[in-house]
Amino acid sequence: MRRTPILIGSLWALLLYTPSAAQAPASGADAHIATARAAAGQDYRATFMNLCLPSASPGGGRAAGPAAAARGAGGSAAAGSGATAPATPDRSGWYASPYKVFDNLYWLGTRQHSSWALRTSEGIIIIDTNFAWATQPEIIDGLSALRLDPRDIKYIIISHAHGDHDQGAAELQRSYGAKVVMGAVDWDSTLQRPVTAAGGVPKRDIAVGPEGTKITLGDTTVIVVPTPGHAPGTLSYVFPVLDQGKTVMVAYSGGTLTGAFGTDGARWDEYVTSQKKIARAAADAGATVLLSNHSEYDGAYTKARLVPLKREPGEEHPFLVGTDGVQRYFTVMAECALASKLRLGAK
Repeated sequence: MRRTPILIGSLWALLLYTPSAAQAPASGADAHIATARAAAGQDYRATFMNLCLPSASPGGGRAAGPAAAARGAGGSAAAGSGATAPATPDRSGWYASPYKVFDNLYWLGTRQHSSWALRTSEGIIIIDTNFAWATQPEIIDGLSALRLDPRDIKYIIISHAHGDHDQGAAELQRSYGAKVVMGAVDWDSTLQRPVTAAGGVPKRDIAVGPEGTKITLGDTTVIVVPTPGHAPGTLSYVFPVLDQGKTVMVAYSGGTLTGAFGTDGARWDEYVTSQKKIARAAADAGATVLLSNHSEYDGAYTKARLVPLKREPGEEHPFLVGTDGVQRYFTVMAECALASKLRLGAK
């Protein structure tokens, strides 16, 4: 018998509907947790549980799955500190087929981590590149399986310099001459890695400072919004995609976990400010799609497999969550961070 789904569902129902201060006015951390819980609903429960619930690492977060052995403390990939390449995990635990999710956006992720290909009139923009061992099977072979040519990759935008998102950048840059876009602070740390680092070390291309930038390729512009917090150089994005010919706007969250912040109040404040910043950019653009670089947060692995199914009358695209749904996601992140800051007594 499989009881796990029932157990998880029951646990979430308890968390969702049993306020921690049911018999007294909520205050402090409890008030922020209650706000985050309400914003999460059923859509973002994994984000809520990772960020809001106390765990072994301060501020929440956990390392799990086949990538765990390649990750370091605080949720950072080991390659971010210059580690040599880890052994490739058993393919049966991570490989996923590539999927076309919008007219011009393709999911090239593993079951745990996402990479995306945004097709434009002048070539392809890759967003995040996964671990080195996934670059060939998921990105290069994935593009070919979708009848896209990897030689058309013009830009590689890295959300932050952790190995689960950047280890493929050097290979794609070297093989196809694509320009790598990364936060300036993350470039500084990346270029300090040894040549033996997993995936190699990319050559410095486009460094994004605190003012942000726009990457335009053909008919498509990606608004790059610096959102430091999870990593010092974290970048988030807003960009258009097409759903059956209709333009819809995407908000992309570049970094999530807060496990390394401890009692450093400035880092918590920076993270909260960043969530409010990308939330404003998403609202200004009217974003109705929320994407992340981890499937447990945006459900990409599951949703991507639903896209090819026939939509019945009245059914929306699986990735469409509406403007309110996008805003609720960033509310969860900000409110959980505020709760954790108070709980830890960070100053």
